[in-house]
Order: sequence, then C-alpha cells, then structure tokens
Amino acid sequence: MSERHPIIAITGSSGAGTTSVTRTFENIFRREGVTAAVIEGDSFHRHDRQQMKLSQAEAERAGDRNFSHFGPENNLFAELEALFASYGRDGTGQSRKYLHDAEEAAPFKQKPGTFTPWENLPAGTDLLFYEGLHGAVVTPEVNIARHPDLLIGVVPVINLEWIQKLWRDKSKRGYSTEAVTDTILRRMPDYVNYICPQFTHTHVNFQRVPCVDTSNPFIAREIPAPDESMVVIRFAKPKGIDFQYLLNMVHDSFMSRANTIVVPGGKMELAMQLIFTPFVWRMMERKLRGA
Repeated sequence: MSERHPIIAITGSSGAGTTSVTRTFENIFRREGVTAAVIEGDSFHRHDRQQMKLSQAEAERAGDRNFSHFGPENNLFAELEALFASYGRDGTGQSRKYLHDAEEAAPFKQKPGTFTPWENLPAGTDLLFYEGLHGAVVTPEVNIARHPDLLIGVVPVINLEWIQKLWRDKSKRGYSTEAVTDTILRRMPDYVNYICPQFTHTHVNFQRVPCVDTSNPFIAREIPAPDESMVVIRFAKPKGIDFQYLLNMVHDSFMSRANTIVVPGGKMELAMQLIFTPFVWRMMERKLRGA
C-alpha cells in the first residue's frame, strides 16, 4: 500500500459484472479530476487467443480437461505483482493491452486476440486502477492482495454469474450454449482454487442476488434486471463507514449484519458512488500530504 501512489483493484470472475463497476469509477475519476493508469486483467494472460487454443488442445490430448484462464499456468501472476509493487513504490511500471475484437485491434493494426507490446505506464498519474480476474490472488509464490489500497470484489450468486456469462458470450462473441457450458465446467477447479479465495482478502464485496427464478441458468433467456435483484455489500472492516448515512441516502436499503448493507439492485451505482467517492477523496488527500 502506498500513500503517494495508491492502487484500486476490482476483482471478479468472467461474467461477474466488474466492467459495470469500472464505469462507476470512471465517472468518479472524471468528476473529481483524478488521472488513473488503467490496467485490464486480460493483459496479464500468458497466451494470446491462438496460443491459448493450441495450448488447450495440447492439454486435452494429455488428459487435462481443466485447462483454463483462471489458473496460474495461464497467467503472469508474478508480473502483475511486480507492476503493483513498482507502482506503489514510485508510480512506474509496464503494461500492455489485450485486443478483444476487431474494433479494439484496428488502431494497432493487429489481429483480434493479440497483445500490444509492453510499454511504460504514463507519467504523472494519480493512482493505478486494475479490473480483472486476479486482483487479490494469493499463492505460495505471490501475494497480489497485499498491494491495493482499496480492493473490491464483485461476486454475483453463482447462477446469476453463469447467466451473465452465457448471455455475453452468446450475444457478443457468437458462442453456442454448449461451448460456454464447456468453458464453465473446464474452469471449475481453478474457479474454486484461485477465484473464490480472493474474496476473503477484499475490503468490500458486492454480491447481486436475483429475486427471480434462476434455478436453471442454462435456459435463461435474459439477465435478470437490476430492479429484479438486491445487492449485498459487505465491508471487511466497517469502522469508519457511515451506515446511517447510506441507509438514509439509498431508499429501501437495510442492514443484514453489523458489517453488511443490502440495497435494491437499481441503486447499486448510487451506493458505489456514495461509498467510494470518499475513499478516492482520502487517497488524494494522503497523496498531497505525502508529496
């Protein structure tokens, strides 16, 4: 953790909804005049799309049916921790981009599914902002979770997470239900061993819980709307959180435990704005004092 070079990390599984949280922070940064070095977790995968397909096929021929993007063999955990450590120390580091589709790839004149070259982070940023799968990973070799000043988990209940992934991969990436289901099953061991444990290290967790039937996510025709859900917000250390203020500001919210507030799904962004804007203020104040 660093006063002069703070780090915010959003961590969650594929389909969890971390991108929505990122948009909320983008709005906070724009309103508060904060310049962030933005890091996408996909840029720390080990293989590009074609290499991943070849490696997966080789793993399956060897009898490994659980080869996935979630585990350590297919990610650059050490390099991600080195980036966090370097940025926290002096505001420097290296990153790259993963080009998901043709639109992203066009400005770089590269193929979709490839990485841009490694580059130094821009100088003069106020903080580093990470969004991806592994912002709180802890293994015998690395401890990424110790670096962020604010670590946020985004964790829908599992059936909702699968519905969101199925909808995204089918509608935006053209995959079949069978292909997405195969991916979910293949990732399960790494999901249990490397995704779930991260949420014991996060400072704040957001878990969306649908209020409609999601008992068979593989036949769901649409994602439950925000107004058809509640969001459970758990603070690891509730000291200093003004729960009464949040209850007054977010209509129909309530406390379920001493460190947990529940808000209507449609109020999730408002709750995030109310909770995290003061965090960003304090980070910038400490940064100025430490300059």
